[in-house]
Amino acid sequence: MKKILFLLSAIAIFSCKEEPKDYVTFSGKITNKSSDSVVVRSQDYTKTIKLNEDGSFSDTLKVETGVYNFFDGNESTNLFLKNGFDLHLTLDTKEFDETIIYTGTGSENSNFLAERSLKEEKLLNLDELASITEMEELDKAMDHIKTELNEFYTSKTGIDSSLTKGGLKDIEPMLKFYKGYLADGISLKKDLPEGAPSPTFVDYENVDGTTTSLEDLKGKYTYIDVWATWCGPCKAEIPSLKALEKEYHGKNIHFVSLSIDDDKSHGGSWDKAREDWKAMIADKELSGIQLFAPEGWKTPFIRDYKINGIPRFILIDPSGNIVTPDAPRPSSEKLKELFNTLNI
Repeated sequence: MKKILFLLSAIAIFSCKEEPKDYVTFSGKITNKSSDSVVVRSQDYTKTIKLNEDGSFSDTLKVETGVYNFFDGNESTNLFLKNGFDLHLTLDTKEFDETIIYTGTGSENSNFLAERSLKEEKLLNLDELASITEMEELDKAMDHIKTELNEFYTSKTGIDSSLTKGGLKDIEPMLKFYKGYLADGISLKKDLPEGAPSPTFVDYENVDGTTTSLEDLKGKYTYIDVWATWCGPCKAEIPSLKALEKEYHGKNIHFVSLSIDDDKSHGGSWDKAREDWKAMIADKELSGIQLFAPEGWKTPFIRDYKINGIPRFILIDPSGNIVTPDAPRPSSEKLKELFNTLNI
């Protein structure tokens, strides 16, 4: 009889055993929220989650195992999802990457991705690396970064192996890209050195219907933002550029935005390119001197400055000579440091 009771108890326990969840439970709390919702997305998946008034949220996600992007309406980060996880996220948008913390089942993987992002951002600081002027120095810097990243990935335990293996695999192509970009900067500064006469432009179309030449801007420093309406990184700099223009209003500097929107990027129509350019200037309430490059990428001034990617920022002195053909971005503190050394 005791054996029968034991067997029945075992069956009961087994039958009551909880089945593994075939979904992710995802919740969180966002301080200083940027929008009324957040988005979890990948190439094949998108889920929009509504935020409560206090920035909290909770939902379930049925996913394929892998890395997903989390977007709060302004910034984004990566997280690792697998059905069965119970993940809780907290962050403060005022210090987005620095405050991300995951807790719960599976959190170690997403915390690793957050830590990886900060590690790469610190090591691949373009403001610092852009000060390198010789290839030998760049080679040493890249070797140091490679060693640091290898040690970082191999030191991590308890993480899904696909993440650490993927990180190690990504090091070489990532550093190859950065090295190529920085090598172009070194070459650019040798070809267009400080103090050399700047390439010039004549009678470029202004948004108000007039024309402007570089010669017209002599007598003050000229900070040129080369951009386009379709360029995400360009648009990301707009708030910082507007704040900079306001701070330096009336000082010894012109702020020029030079659009390279062209027919190819606007359905084959130059008229459409101009319409979209003017519309964005109005929509974003852009100030400063707004110019339109007459031949897009093929414009001589663009080619003379060897511009193959945007945004690019150029600083020219009051005499029309180059200060730097690759100036810091408006969002970089390095730019104000440069302005201060020039007593702008």
